[in-house]
This record gives sequence, C-alpha cells and structure tokens, in this order.
Amino acid sequence: MAKLRSGATLSRRRLLASAGAAGALTLVGGISRPYLSRAADRPRITHGIQSGDVSGDSAVIWSRADRAARLRVEVSASESFREIIGAAAIDALPDNDFTAKALIEGLPADQDIFYRVAFEDLSSSLRGEVQVGRLRTAPRARRSVSFLWSGDTVGQGWGIDESRGGLRTYTTMRRLRPDFFIHCGDTIYADCPVAAEQKLANGEIWRNIVTEEKSRIAETLADYRGNYKYNLLDAHLRAFNAEVPVFAQWDDHEVTDDWWPGMPARDGEGDIADLVAHGCRAFHEFMPTRDFVAERGRIYRKISYGPLLEVFMLDERSYRGPNSDGRQDREGPATQFLGERQVVWLKRALASSRATWKVIAADLPLGVVSYDSIAQGDDGPPRGRELEIAALLSFIKHAGVRNTVWITADQHYTAAHYFDPNRAAFQDFEPFWEFMSGPIHAGTGPVAALDNTFGPRAVFQKGCDKGQDNVAPCFGLQFFGHVAIDGASEVMTVTLKDVDDRALWQVALEPQQGRS
Repeated sequence: MAKLRSGATLSRRRLLASAGAAGALTLVGGISRPYLSRAADRPRITHGIQSGDVSGDSAVIWSRADRAARLRVEVSASESFREIIGAAAIDALPDNDFTAKALIEGLPADQDIFYRVAFEDLSSSLRGEVQVGRLRTAPRARRSVSFLWSGDTVGQGWGIDESRGGLRTYTTMRRLRPDFFIHCGDTIYADCPVAAEQKLANGEIWRNIVTEEKSRIAETLADYRGNYKYNLLDAHLRAFNAEVPVFAQWDDHEVTDDWWPGMPARDGEGDIADLVAHGCRAFHEFMPTRDFVAERGRIYRKISYGPLLEVFMLDERSYRGPNSDGRQDREGPATQFLGERQVVWLKRALASSRATWKVIAADLPLGVVSYDSIAQGDDGPPRGRELEIAALLSFIKHAGVRNTVWITADQHYTAAHYFDPNRAAFQDFEPFWEFMSGPIHAGTGPVAALDNTFGPRAVFQKGCDKGQDNVAPCFGLQFFGHVAIDGASEVMTVTLKDVDDRALWQVALEPQQGRS
C-alpha cells in the first residue's frame, strides 16, 4: 500500500510505495499527460475504483489493472482538479492479481475529496483511461454524520441477473449519499457457486452471469479472487464504490461456511488453513482496507469519524474456538469468540474513546440462536462463547463507556433488538441496542429465535414468511440500515430500509451524558 502525506508542493512529497511485501521509495509528480497512442496499448481499469477506511485526514484508494502497470492517483478538493492536494503511485503486479491500493494522508478534514485513477504501462509509461471517484473526510467539529450498513452479497446461488436489475440495492444506497458504508461481512460467497439458471418460487427462471471461478466452490487463490471479480462485474456496485467509501469486515463465506481456525478440511485431510490464507489474502487485495504491518491480514480496527462517532470493526472468525454446543461453564480456548488479543484491544479502545457514539460493527448478532455464533439457546446464565461477551458487556458498564450501539448482518433478515438487563439471565450490563440488516443481494431467510441470556427483545423484525427460506432478491426482501447523527443535538436516528428505500422502522436515540 502506498502512503502519502500532503505537503506544500507536489515536488516535495515523498511516497512509500509497496505492493504486498515489496516496497520502494518514490518521488511522485503530476499524472496529467496527453494520450500518446491508441487505447489498446494502454493499461485498462478492469473492476472500477473504490475508497475505504476514511478518517479526518486520510483514505485508502483501490483499483485493478488488466496487466502489470503502475497505479497513479491524484486527489483534489475540487471536482475540476484545479489544485492537486495529494498524489500516489504504486505498482499493480501479478503477485497481487494486478490490484493496488494507496493510503493517501494529509487530507483536509470535513471536505469533499475527488480522486482520479489511471494505470500507466511499466515500460512505455503510456496512461490508460481515467476514472474519477469521490469521498468525504471525517469532520473535526461537530457536524451531522450519515452512514449505511448491511451484509451478504451474492449468496445462495443468486448472482447477477441483469434482466432483473443486478445488484440494485447498491444503487438505492448510493442515492442516499452517505458519508460511508459498513459491509458487515459475507462480502462474497466463496462456497456458493452460481449456475446459469435457478428456478424461482413463482416458476420463472433466474438467469445468472456465470464466470469460471464463480461456477465452483473456491479452493485456490484464483477462485477466491474470482469471487470478488464476479461481484465487481455489476454496474450498480462499481458506481457505488466510486462514490461511497467502504469499511469492510468479513464473516464466514469469505472462506467457507461456519469456519473456525483449525476446522477440518472438506476432504478430511488436515485443516482449512490454506483456504483461510487464500480467503484472507483475496479479501485484503480486493477491499480498500488499511494494512497493519505488525499483524499481517488483521481485520479488526478502529475508525475515528469525528467527535460524534467512532466505529469499532470486529473480526469474529479469526480468533474463535471450534463450533460446539456452547455449554462450557468456564472461559478457555473452546469459549473464545473474539479472542484475548482482540478483547483487550476493544476494551482499551472503547475506554479511551471520547466520541459521543461508539458503533460496534460485528459480523454476527449477539442474541440470535445459531450454531456458529454466540447464543446457544438455553436462555440461562452465560456459557460457552457467552462468557466472553458477558465479561465485555460488564466491562463496558463498569468502565463508564456510554452510548454503545451494535450493528450486524449475517441472518438474512432485518431486526432491531433491545438488550435489557431487567429481563436477562445475566444482568451486569447497561441496556443497549443492536440493529441487524441484510442481505444486500442474497437469499432472504425467516426470523430466528433469540436467547434470553442477555435479555434481547425483538422490537422489530422482518424476513420472509414462515415456511419460506432462501427467497430470491427479485421479491424485494433485501435490506440495509441507515444511521444519521445530528450535529447539533447528537441524536442518533436509525432507520431500517428495504431495496426500494422504504423506511420499515425507525428509532431516535438520545445520547447519555456523563463519562463517554
């Protein structure tokens, strides 16, 4: 990943460029050059552009070329690119499947930022097509903030059927002009191939675009990369990525269904370590995430978005113990869910946060009964993975951390859960909300049972009808959530929406005062 800090003049900027483990110190100049030969001689952008992990002074910019080439990025505070305030160059090489991303630093806070991307041939220096995107940096002062979240893209065999609108939820979300979007996992379904045709419940035929890598269960690194490239064939998703920064996390389908570290391989020989490595590598190659030098492949992180909001992105896959019946009475390796290192990080980050609202983005819900999640359905005191969560919730209470809100996806329906200690088997925590939404484009499921250990109450829930399952996207049961924080009152308004931007349910949350 290339890094750049803005300086007084472009010629004085220095850039650390790296692709994967390779790095080089490079001087960066302007990229505006005339085209010198026909388009066929020039590198091409294959899967659009995107930004992510935006803060008050930085953002990650991503793209992919059709060959070995040099990514060139220019950044400006005006759509005309009258003044270039940042630039970067990084090589897109075969080792990373010709993907490249650059961390641009030193950006002005609370500013619409425009970025333009082109690839340059490594031998001839000829530039290819230019694509332009936009983002908004986080504020330093108290201003209103708006973001969206959802999860679950191209699952259960429902791929891109252009005659039925493709991944149209992304266009619905793009039109709302949010500051950013949190993808709460299942960004791909590596273990769910798509066939050319799939029969709908009404007897009609769903017709998928099919690619070689997406026509089989992912086994190789090329297969995993192919799943991301398949999703990016959709025009709705590419347009969304160019205008809305993405904060991405993963769940199970980026590797395989319900996985945990050390899970036995499908053929019974060894474990799935190679699949996890392939899945993690492809995720970071194709998502605009920041790199952590000290912990390669790390997904959990904090993103500060001004004085009103900090987002805590969790990884509930990489550090867990094996899936089990969840009946253990004492904490140990078998009960880990976030894992000790991540829990220590999260507690420290929450306790030190001075933002009004702390949004915890989880890839799995807290109270929905599920074999591979937290709640095991006995409604009693904490057991199994609930032990780790109970300790975390108790810490949040006693450390005086206020205004925590959990958001998640995974269950393929949308819901608002209020966790109340007065109705819970475990009561040493402050009440809080968890909001769940999804899928973006996958099969919709029915609502699920809740475990009473932490006292969740389903204030609202909407999925497919009882007796149905895996309802196709064309029937309208595709969901996302919208969060708006008012800059003056600091009130957080959460709205659960569907693919047609209908508001299904809404609540306005007043911030608690005192220790934040």
